[in-house]
Amino acid sequence: MSRHPEVLWAQRSDKVYLTVALPDAKDINVKCDPQGLFTFSALGVQGERFDFSLALYGPIVPEGCKTKVGLRNIICSIQKEQKGWWKRILKSEEKPAPYLKVDWNKWCDEDEEESRCKL
Repeated sequence: MSRHPEVLWAQRSDKVYLTVALPDAKDINVKCDPQGLFTFSALGVQGERFDFSLALYGPIVPEGCKTKVGLRNIICSIQKEQKGWWKRILKSEEKPAPYLKVDWNKWCDEDEEESRCKL
């Protein structure tokens, strides 16, 4: 049986950032579908399987999806098909799963993007 890692998210007008908190992960697999389906799977340090799928709010550019693997987490940068701010991360209006949280360290308000928010 698989488990869900903690996932933090933030956005800019052109990208969504997902930070997966999974130290020393192995066999990392990330898929980005043009309709906005994001799929992640990996093995934890003790061989346990972690995976999740997110139906993102809008369409994305699969070629613009980049993954950076660090010692403590995996950062996924996902390019939006159209520039603009999404009113939420997921297509569904239901409350997100408890493992999906806002990344306040990377968060940027729409009116502050040009002046203060750089990653």
